Amino acid sequence: MPAALGTAAWVVALIVLLAMGDALPDSERWWIGVCVTGIALGVFGFLYIPYLLRKRGETVEHAAERVEGRSETP
Repeated sequence: MPAALGTAAWVVALIVLLAMGDALPDSERWWIGVCVTGIALGVFGFLYIPYLLRKRGETVEHAAERVEGRSETP
């Protein structure tokens, strides 16, 4: 959820900057690149976080199975 909110905030910021058009000084146009980078990282996080959590859960399950297997053997 935080990744989605952050990404949405970057999208809004990008829309505002693009809507400004020529009113945005040339010296401040680098902010457009910052917004695009924020969106790209947010999308990556939005896609990667569920994968990371799923893998962590699997690792915990495998570790618990190994511990249970060791405790059952005499």
